[in-house]
Amino acid sequence: MLDHMYREWPSRIGGAVVWAHSAAFQGEGRVLPDGCMDLLWWDGALVVAGPDTRAHLFSGAPGSGGGIAGLRFPPGTGPLVFGVPAHELRDQRLPLGALWPERAVRALEERIAAEAQTEPETGRALEAVAAGRLEGRGRGPGSRGGPGAVAELLRHGRSVAAVAYEVGLSERQLRRHCLDAFGYGPKTLARVLRMQRALRLASSGMPAAGVAAAAGYADQAHLSREIKALAGAPLGVLVPQGSGAKRSTPLPSGSATTA
Repeated sequence: MLDHMYREWPSRIGGAVVWAHSAAFQGEGRVLPDGCMDLLWWDGALVVAGPDTRAHLFSGAPGSGGGIAGLRFPPGTGPLVFGVPAHELRDQRLPLGALWPERAVRALEERIAAEAQTEPETGRALEAVAAGRLEGRGRGPGSRGGPGAVAELLRHGRSVAAVAYEVGLSERQLRRHCLDAFGYGPKTLARVLRMQRALRLASSGMPAAGVAAAAGYADQAHLSREIKALAGAPLGVLVPQGSGAKRSTPLPSGSATTA
């Protein structure tokens, strides 16, 4: 069982979300792929959550697990902050000091520990770290060919060939672009984004057959196969009937549920 004490609020970093979670959990939970990367404040350390291609499983004992805060970047922004292509961080959780100079990271961690005593303060500290890296960089998230434009086209069900044409790239160039920006190719990103849409629809109470049609699956069996492949559990386990709409992220990055 997981005691969900999850909160999120819009970030001053365009398209990002600040979130905080304090929970004691028992048993196993899973964090689902969502195409995003996170900067975390976790047990007094700055940690990077790379893009997931599969469910990230975690477990806990009664009364275990302290608070964690995070800054979830929109798809394509994380690599600009962390300074490495997204595919190098795929399916990983690692200290920020593994990517940036350790002395600089220690100084940031000491400052956050001393100055950030509340969740909003921690969130603002994480935003400051990211803003310092993004300042003066032409992200162009919605520009033609930018990560935001690519993700938006795929989110709306456009084919890889159509997206490549829209952004002025060959399909091979688009794949390389997606690996660097998102951590995986456009087909995988499209599957992840479609799964997230399906989960949102299911969480609103829509029946599985309706979810399959609205999210762009061929049929309900296709929906079931895709959810199981990406999330490692059936839709009914991820979104129990009558659960209501919710978005909870006890561990980075993506939606989370318990099994």
